Amino acid sequence: MRPVLCFGEALIDFLNTDKQKDGPLVLNNYRQYPGGAPANAAVAVAKLGGKALFAGQVGADPFGDFLEQALIEYGVNTTFLARHPSAKTALAFVMLDEGGDRSFSFYRQASADVLFSPKQVDDHWFTEQPLFHFCSNTLTDKQITATTKTAVSKAKLHQSIISFDVNLRHNLWSTGFADIALVNELVYSADIIKFSRDEFEYLSQGNNDDYTQNCLQRGVSLLVITDGEHPIEFFSQVGSATIAVPDIKAVDTTAGGDAFSGALLFALSQLTEPRNALSSINILTQLIKFASHCGAHAVTLPGAFPALPHFSDIQEHWPTELYV
Repeated sequence: MRPVLCFGEALIDFLNTDKQKDGPLVLNNYRQYPGGAPANAAVAVAKLGGKALFAGQVGADPFGDFLEQALIEYGVNTTFLARHPSAKTALAFVMLDEGGDRSFSFYRQASADVLFSPKQVDDHWFTEQPLFHFCSNTLTDKQITATTKTAVSKAKLHQSIISFDVNLRHNLWSTGFADIALVNELVYSADIIKFSRDEFEYLSQGNNDDYTQNCLQRGVSLLVITDGEHPIEFFSQVGSATIAVPDIKAVDTTAGGDAFSGALLFALSQLTEPRNALSSINILTQLIKFASHCGAHAVTLPGAFPALPHFSDIQEHWPTELYV
């Protein structure tokens, strides 16, 4: 079993659960959940039974205590979780519409996660040649971008499979829009890329076919495009396919993409030679089907960590024949 190392932000999701009247006012009620896309992915791996590690930084505050304890409770190794002595833990307020789709309001200015520095990236992270996973929220300012590039470079040096869930949050960028050139620089550095349909079209700037071919020519092994309730498309060096997604009723889509990414990484980590799977259209199809069921399970429940499936929840969809 290979470990999976997820790098980036761990933060508090304050999820809007309901509303109540107080005199002339309508008040939103919020519940505190642990979150952050790469932290969610690490928990997804751990809850399925994989060896998950998380690298990032939270504040030396009650929210940081809560996040560290939550990661530990769900089985994630926090050896590489740092605590900043003065910067606060990042917060996100998550609003849900009637269909369970989200909108975010982030409180992340100079928070502990974005102050993680390149010198904190340690070669010991890669001793066991883990699968390395990150997202674009560590590209939103100069220091955390430099840290991310350092981590990716070290992962490459140690021949780790690199997974990039694009996961764009435009309101975290100072211009109000993600930097296409910068995000694509990291896209071209990865082995596995996951986009939502909107992210793919934003980064391709409308040249979808050319963009896909450019990614593959630059060495991307697997490019996955998810699209909510619509089929998943994937492209690889050995072919492409479209996969139907499970028919479910979404309650909260907060961790759906992270459940998918974590499940795909978990499935790869259980193979003797995970890189070989990236060269088999049959194996990729089976792994992506499994990951889609994990993502579907997660969106039927509220929150992030608690909604992610245990292996027993999803065992019937596990491609047993690949692991005998």
